[in-house]
Amino acid sequence: MTNPPYVAPEVGTRAFTCPNCTAYAAQSWHYPKHRVNVSDAFYEALAPLCASRCSHCGKACIWWGRTLVVPAVSGQVLPHPEMPDDIRNDFEEARSIANKSPRSAAALLRLCIQKLCKALGEPGEDINTDISSLVQKGLPPQLQQTLDIVRVVGNEQVHPGTLDVRDDPEIVTKLFQLVNLIVEERIARPRAIQDLYMRLPESKRKAIETRDKTRHSTAAAKPSN
Repeated sequence: MTNPPYVAPEVGTRAFTCPNCTAYAAQSWHYPKHRVNVSDAFYEALAPLCASRCSHCGKACIWWGRTLVVPAVSGQVLPHPEMPDDIRNDFEEARSIANKSPRSAAALLRLCIQKLCKALGEPGEDINTDISSLVQKGLPPQLQQTLDIVRVVGNEQVHPGTLDVRDDPEIVTKLFQLVNLIVEERIARPRAIQDLYMRLPESKRKAIETRDKTRHSTAAAKPSN
């Protein structure tokens, strides 16, 4: 059974992905209804205020108009468990401001990509050059596109361009997911495979190494046409 896809929180909707617990759950809504020793003007000032309560964790979200005010941290995408600590710090900072400033969050996620390139063995000075180098080393096209999406979108928020994530904040959510995807494919999965491989009996691993050396030697000995 697969988890339901991320559903962005939105005022008045019956269910969405809770920013507090990240579970997709039904929401109950609460609005100020009673004037108790307050002036009409004060009550009207509270009119945009409302709260949603998650049926899964029981925690509340506070909204002002259509803007999520509490929690301040964007809870929809948590950092990958195997994300390097220095990258995780930037990722968490991006989460903390994503609701208020999606442009700043996108720029920070671009920094995460730059640091990921360095973690993958590149200099980490020029992200475009690093991605090109990774492609030459066999980076799959989809991961190249993933890196370039975060790079370009992040750049567009710092320098004047045609793409502004304020026009579609959901783009930032997808950027968080893409950063996690790269960590999964280039750090977590190879590490898991290597760990399982090293659990094989040593004799079996040596036999595999001998097999591969023999195959490479045979291939090198074949005359070229």
